[in-house]
Amino acid sequence: MTLTIDGLLTLARAQLERVAPEDLGDEQQRGALVIDIRPEDQRRRDGPLPGAVVIDRNVLEWRLAPSSLHRVPESTEGRRVILVCNEGFSSSLAAATLHMVGVTGATDLIGGFQAWATIRAQVESAES
Repeated sequence: MTLTIDGLLTLARAQLERVAPEDLGDEQQRGALVIDIRPEDQRRRDGPLPGAVVIDRNVLEWRLAPSSLHRVPESTEGRRVILVCNEGFSSSLAAATLHMVGVTGATDLIGGFQAWATIRAQVESAES
């Protein structure tokens, strides 16, 4: 069976409780582990995501899987994990993959970093 990328995204997202960009700060305050999986050039271009741990996408499963010897200490059993990519596509696929290796609290940010940055700019504009 061959899927289109839209079909694959639909399957991936069906198992996720995705996070709205305006809710990311609240999620962090409640203890969620936010992971920035954007490539280095995007992080350099657009800046960091405050409070996020940076883990390259190509090693993500090794850093978070409960059975991995290379797991990061921040990844604890049952902790909510929110992945952030640039626009919310690759993070959905990555979160679904994490579910397959036992990270059942994995999800992603709707719209990715770009959506979060837009919300942040609107809030900062309204405050000034």
